[in-house]
Order: sequence, then structure tokens, then C-alpha cells
Amino acid sequence: MMTEYAGPTCVLCGVKACTAEPETKTPPGFCPMPAEAELLAEVEQTYLERDDIKRLALESARTEAAGYCRSTRVEEIMDFARRMGFHRLGIAHCVGLMQESRAARDIFVAGGFEVFTVCCKAGSIDKEKLGIRDEEKVRPGQYEAMCSPVGQAALLAKAGTDFNVVIGLCVGHDSLFFMHSKAPATVLVAKDRVLGHNPVAALYTSHSYYRRLTEQKPRKESQP
Repeated sequence: MMTEYAGPTCVLCGVKACTAEPETKTPPGFCPMPAEAELLAEVEQTYLERDDIKRLALESARTEAAGYCRSTRVEEIMDFARRMGFHRLGIAHCVGLMQESRAARDIFVAGGFEVFTVCCKAGSIDKEKLGIRDEEKVRPGQYEAMCSPVGQAALLAKAGTDFNVVIGLCVGHDSLFFMHSKAPATVLVAKDRVLGHNPVAALYTSHSYYRRLTEQKPRKESQP
């Protein structure tokens, strides 16, 4: 067990002093609160001084309390959007989750929102243009379009969406979408093709069925 601070490792904590009233619990030596007190004080000032950040934080907390253990995530998305005054929602979705994305759109429309949806393959950019070799494709020997989360973000920005919802974008593609989304964004579905888009199942079974995930493996060099 770590006893000194060498960077945040909150998952190792059994005290959770951060959840209690200040000075009522003694944090462990590796807690970032005493070690990074100046930085965290600056963060607090950001919440207090920046109106846009403050509003998002306030309505997030109100959404959490209002639906705690009662509302589904899709309901919380709509609740949060209403609290923020967002009327135009965007859905950035995987081409393989068209049915789920259509269901989400129907729910949002029924909830009174205007909805725009963009599939990950919009633009049909040839993977080979970016340097993907044929043997690196999902299906070698065939044309494959690159997923274009940057394009999804651009199209939703042009449509003027207030709030974007990610449904099943691939790992890394979702990162690109968050980097380029002009509007605040959230996730409704995290892709996991093996576990039926329920990635937390691998965590719950990491000491049984997926024990192999916790076994140390030699580090691979990154590809150019």
C-alpha cells in the first residue's frame, strides 16, 4: 500500500475523506487533497468564477439528485438537457448501432427535442488513404471506410446542436469526437462488441471469467 503521494491513486483509498465534511476524516498519505491543495483550490475557484462551468456543474448535481436510483440514463440526459435549456440534441453513433440510435432519437423527439444524428462512416473516407494496410482491415480484400468522428462533430456543429450524445463510438474514435465537439457531450452507450455493450461486465468478472485481464503482460512497443 502506498503511503506517500506520487500522483493521484484514489482507487486505493479506504477513507474517502473527500466525501465528508472537511477536517472530519484524516486522508491517507497518498491523497491528492493535502498534496495538491493549491491546485484543487484553483479548481474550486474555476467553478465559482466561470459561469459556464458553474452552470453545468450545478445542473449536473441537480440531475443526479432528482433521478438518483430512479431515472435511467436516457431519462437523465433529457432531464439535464431541459435544466440547461438545450433544445437541439445531436447523436454521434456507430453505423452498427443504427437500431439503438433510432430508438434514442424516437425517445428524444417524444421528449420534445429537435434531434440530429450522424453515423460514424459519413464522408466514406478510404482507410487506405490514412495508411491502413489491407491486412489491417476488419475484412481484408474489401473497401472499408474509416470512422470519422471529426466529421460527426463538424456536421453536428453545423446543425447547431446544443448537446451531443455518443452511442457506441469505438475506443479512440470517441476520444476524437470529444476533442472536436463544439457542444458539451455525454455518453449513452459505450461500445463493447463482446459483452453486448456492457463493458463493466469485464470488471465484475475480472477475478473469475476474465481473470486473464489482471495478469501482467510484457509491454508492447507502439506502432509508428
